[in-house]
Amino acid sequence: MNRLARLRGLFSGRALAIAPPFFWLALFLLLPFLMVFKISFADLKFGIPPYTPLLELKDQALAVALHLRGYALLFSDSMYIATYLSSLKIAAITTLCCALIGYPMAYAIARSRPAVRHLLLLGVILPFWTSMLLRVYAWVGILRNDGLLNNLLLWLGVIHQPLEIYRTDLAVYIGLVYAYLPFFILPLYATLVKLDARLLEAAYDLGARPWRAFLQITLPLSMTGVVAGAMLVFIPAVGEYVIPEMLGGANTLMMGRVMWNEFFNNADWPMAAAVTCVMVLLLLVPLALFQINEVKQLQGRPRGGLR
Repeated sequence: MNRLARLRGLFSGRALAIAPPFFWLALFLLLPFLMVFKISFADLKFGIPPYTPLLELKDQALAVALHLRGYALLFSDSMYIATYLSSLKIAAITTLCCALIGYPMAYAIARSRPAVRHLLLLGVILPFWTSMLLRVYAWVGILRNDGLLNNLLLWLGVIHQPLEIYRTDLAVYIGLVYAYLPFFILPLYATLVKLDARLLEAAYDLGARPWRAFLQITLPLSMTGVVAGAMLVFIPAVGEYVIPEMLGGANTLMMGRVMWNEFFNNADWPMAAAVTCVMVLLLLVPLALFQINEVKQLQGRPRGGLR
């Protein structure tokens, strides 16, 4: 009976509903990553493919060759370590800027009238209708020395010589915040719009000032949206390639540019695969710890309300 119940559970409606997404993720995410993970233990070889096989049959014996050259170089070459730290720093600052800019915007949208709310949401979603490459290229025309921003400031008399923004880290921050700000606003708005306004009314009736009601009620209840938006910004920003390549200078160190150079310019697939695997590990460990903490909090929370 227990086996029959397990079989029924496997073919239940919930299992059939989640099976296609899991199959899709396994086919297009897990399988390619396993291939990259395999290549990271190969060695560089001139040919097609440009890496050595891990399993090779020699003299009727199966030989296994695992090469750690890529991983050893990662932790011994200061350039790769500096690139990892620079990518994490740029992604963290970008996430912080998106939080400082996106929280007031999401709060204003969630508290606006329904008719105005739809227009404001449309303004947030509207950039997605245009190719990201075109939007980033537009910032090239805005930020370069003879671009729109410098010409406007020179015409207004604010500056007397063009600002050096293009091909700097500042231009990268501007491009990243512009590109990923909607990813922070949308999940936070979905959390804020569902908050019960009666909680704030009760706080005001008890004598709480607006800033105190915000800090003790709105902010704690919206932290799930803040964390979700922060992850949607931080994770892709770490491996971003297009924006640092188009707006950053030669000294802008980002993992996306390093992986591109190793794969296509140097044709060193094992080294590029090792860089990719370590970057994924750096991102997955904090996410796994956060997920474990969220599960523990949900299990310890009483049903029917907040603790």
